[in-house]
Amino acid sequence: MTSTVPPARTATSPSAARTPSAARTATTARTASATAPTARATAESPSPAHAFPPAFRWGAATAAYQVEGAVREGGRTASIWDTFSHTPGRTAGGQTGDLAVDHFHRFREDVRLMARLGLTSYRFSLSWPRVQPTGRGPALESGLDFYRALADELREHGIRPVATLYHWDLPQHLEDAGGWPARDNAERFAEYASLAARALGDRIDTWVTLNEPWCSAFLGYGSGVHAPGRTDPADALRAAHHLNLAHGLAVGALRAALPSAAEIAVSLNLHAVRSLSGHPDDLAAARRIDAVGNRIFTGPLFTGAYPADLLADTAHLVDWEALVRDGDLAEISRPIDLLGLNYYTPTVVSATRDTEGATRHDGHGESRHSPWPGADGVAFHRAPGELTAMGWPIDPTGLTDLLTSLHREHGLPLLVTENGAAFEDVVGPDGSVDDPERIAYLSAHLAAVHHAIEAGADVRGYYLWSLLDNFEWAYGYAKRFGAVHVDYDTLARTPKASAHWYAEVIRRGGID
Repeated sequence: MTSTVPPARTATSPSAARTPSAARTATTARTASATAPTARATAESPSPAHAFPPAFRWGAATAAYQVEGAVREGGRTASIWDTFSHTPGRTAGGQTGDLAVDHFHRFREDVRLMARLGLTSYRFSLSWPRVQPTGRGPALESGLDFYRALADELREHGIRPVATLYHWDLPQHLEDAGGWPARDNAERFAEYASLAARALGDRIDTWVTLNEPWCSAFLGYGSGVHAPGRTDPADALRAAHHLNLAHGLAVGALRAALPSAAEIAVSLNLHAVRSLSGHPDDLAAARRIDAVGNRIFTGPLFTGAYPADLLADTAHLVDWEALVRDGDLAEISRPIDLLGLNYYTPTVVSATRDTEGATRHDGHGESRHSPWPGADGVAFHRAPGELTAMGWPIDPTGLTDLLTSLHREHGLPLLVTENGAAFEDVVGPDGSVDDPERIAYLSAHLAAVHHAIEAGADVRGYYLWSLLDNFEWAYGYAKRFGAVHVDYDTLARTPKASAHWYAEVIRRGGID
């Protein structure tokens, strides 16, 4: 089933003639050096009303397929997102990440921009098929050299590199062999993690195993709106278990290869689940979504067991006793040093009403196939409040709720590894981009982080999503999340007003 995707917006989509060679040779009319403030300035200013801890990590994040481009250079092979985006009807306007924003060739320029904004950390992902093209065998030195150079450039500018091993770009060779529903994929991931850590562990001391495994499993193999576009609820559950196992095996591989002081984390897009009412049926619906949206990961990772209610809800789809083998849960629950949380909007649910239509307001794209196996009787509703360009309600209280509950239940140090918003950005006559809606969004969510810290949560950093406008998966280039505007024809970077605002927040160490 081909998922329904939104049409590309004419005002923000790249031209049909956009090519790597043309874009790389285009003149960059506006550069960061012309517009970005010096975030490490020494000018006196009042202390912020809400100061963050002195060692707080102020960062921004990207993902390899969304920004790198250079998909055929240096021996890189196709990932599932290359295949998916080149399949007609899968992405808005048939757009792909072939060029993206050419971070592969422009990373030095981008790092200089980060430094001028005052970032103290940058979270990026390694492209698995750039490092290990078939997902098996030795690493490709040309791929590793790119990440060596990126990490070195970051360190030279005083920016801490944070490497995510997997942000959805599974080598197509491994998908052809079964993908994440196949158990062998977990073993292959551990091998890749070991290769990457041995090559880069002298430069990178914070590692994230997986980014949003829920999306990989349930959007990739359940609803089909993400690569590889499969729609089998049983396979989605198998994928979830094997992603958990891959994480655990990778933790073991990383511990064996990295210095003892290295930090290991995982980034989860946990859902701030709320019932529409206090009716028992609505509360039961919220429980189901919490099980398959959150506890399917936090259960085995932090308690060494899958929740009993999740197993009961999905017993008609998979044989969990056969799927989860002896020793799996011990591997999955290996201790980690940090937990990353990605948050954008809350999830409001109820029991299905007879009068409700087929629209599912879960924020995860449109498809006839549900990404919520075992939750067929659940309806999704938009939370109250203003919407972003993604149609996601803005509610920062969900971020506070998640951070405080994670602290209370698991006690781990926390990072907000993604948070941000897409809006209808407009380039002014002078080339500037004024985005007050994004500033308001970021300010409110940083306040939510500060509230969690005041409540006792050990939150150690915040990574804005995203540094740059980029390829937004099935939406192509139609949705802009970046604090830095990218002209998709010339690839010129222009910090938006929100980038200047964030730089001042970093310089002052807090918000008012």
